Amino acid sequence: MCGIFAAFRHTDVQEYRPHALQLSKRIRHRGPDWSGNVVKNSTILVHERLAIVGLESGSQPIKSPCGNYTLCVNGEIYNHIQLREECSDYPFQSLSDCEPIIPLYLKYGLDAPKKLDGMFAWCLYDSKEDRIVAARDPIGITTLYMGKSSKSPKTRFFASELKCLIDDCDEIVAFPPGHVYDSKSDQITRYFNPQWLDESYMPSTPLDYKVLRHSLEKSVRKRLMAEVPYGVLLSGGLDSSLIASIAARETERANEELDPVNYDSEEKHLAGIDAQGNLHTGGWSRLHSFAIGLPGAPDLLAARKVAKFIGSLHHEHTFTLQEGLDALDDVIYHLETYDVTTIRASTPMFLLSRKIKAQGVKMVLSGEGSDEIFGGYLYFAQAPSAKEFQAECASRVKNLHLADCLRANKSTMAWGLEARVPFLDRDFLNLCMELDPNEKMIKPEEGRIEKYILRKAFDTTDEPNVKPYLPEDILWRQKEQFSDGVGYSWIDGLKDAAEEAISDEMLATPRPEWGDDQPTTKEAYWYRLKFDKFFPKSAANTVMRWIPKADWGCHGDPSGRFAKIHEQHIDN
Repeated sequence: MCGIFAAFRHTDVQEYRPHALQLSKRIRHRGPDWSGNVVKNSTILVHERLAIVGLESGSQPIKSPCGNYTLCVNGEIYNHIQLREECSDYPFQSLSDCEPIIPLYLKYGLDAPKKLDGMFAWCLYDSKEDRIVAARDPIGITTLYMGKSSKSPKTRFFASELKCLIDDCDEIVAFPPGHVYDSKSDQITRYFNPQWLDESYMPSTPLDYKVLRHSLEKSVRKRLMAEVPYGVLLSGGLDSSLIASIAARETERANEELDPVNYDSEEKHLAGIDAQGNLHTGGWSRLHSFAIGLPGAPDLLAARKVAKFIGSLHHEHTFTLQEGLDALDDVIYHLETYDVTTIRASTPMFLLSRKIKAQGVKMVLSGEGSDEIFGGYLYFAQAPSAKEFQAECASRVKNLHLADCLRANKSTMAWGLEARVPFLDRDFLNLCMELDPNEKMIKPEEGRIEKYILRKAFDTTDEPNVKPYLPEDILWRQKEQFSDGVGYSWIDGLKDAAEEAISDEMLATPRPEWGDDQPTTKEAYWYRLKFDKFFPKSAANTVMRWIPKADWGCHGDPSGRFAKIHEQHIDN
């Protein structure tokens, strides 16, 4: 991933250019490897690059040979090899996985995003028509914001992070996932529209465990497209452990398939998945895994066990409560949110990302998305029906760009580390969201714990010729939210610190500038004050609070420890 900034139809773009470069510099942490910019007509596009694919030739903005089309991309296009074949008549200039977007635009126009398999946010400027087109991936794995200014009503601003827009824009929105903007109509329209997005839809596709397993394996394989060292974030929970296990197998397989005799290191190779599904990648020959927690945290113990089982080279890091508290201002500045759940979980991830980058790694796989797809949060055990279970899954997936995707993207990119999320692969997502939700429901009385079907898909007990993916006690370990798993005292410490910082009187007195969005706990109040130090009131509408479903009788605190089923598990 990288960082992008664009101003379309600025009133004086040449005078504005130095300011635009300074605004883009605010997100250079996202792309520390190189900076580029292009001015055409009254439009400027700026790019901060994190080089992972096409290292020597993939600098941006990317310009078409004719000079009419300029592209800025933040993301990865996993099917770029196939797209190059489809657009074989286009004179490609680089090995960048993003360059095929230009010929796709020429061929399909606003339907170009439909052809992309990946995570992305991009702006393409057509100087011939003085037109800008912007798009974001289906789920919003990659961040993108759009802004308008009352001082320059015809100008449209785009950026990877809020902090680039707050100087010039008095209206800022989180660009909606699965949508495309066209300046011709000045409209944002949806291009990704599967039936399951409708929360009233009740799917009925039968479950096939093998299909489920193979689909996730393919998703992981795609995401090992890299020419740099990579690793996995390993908490020891089900999701990250499965991703790590598959990645270890795929890394080993890719190394076995590499022919050292016929491989020419001087030849320019395309990294990625070819039409036959074979992985072409660089990086380390052995998978590296990374974990973090307070000393003695349950996640650290579980991650250590998984790493030994899958044979990864494991790196374990710890942090103190004080180190976590000291990082809060930086976390909120980079995350651009005041949501309690996001900040709790982001802080350890933020600290770990710094450690990982210091070890020379630029890309990691992470386990976000599984809980939303499979109803894995413990409060889902209180779903009154399969229909409501499905509706809540759809709602959670649709809002991932304001919650876990935002956390995974910004916590890591704060240090120039890219996180890829296999569970949110387009094909895997569509497969899982079309399954009969009765298969996903949590039914302890039947021995069906949360994410039962995902666990069962990778349970090879009845397949003696298949190497187990995980130790049995890890495969069937109960869900711990990341902010809990790093050590229960982390959340307790945050609450204690907030108790000292915020008085009862402060909490009881509404702040007019917060309108209807008044915090209900001292912890939430504390985070909102910190957010307001960095961002104007107009930025608050991009924030969503993550809370369990109240009308299911769920506890107001988002920690999984407060779910009834967690209490039952501990008691038993």
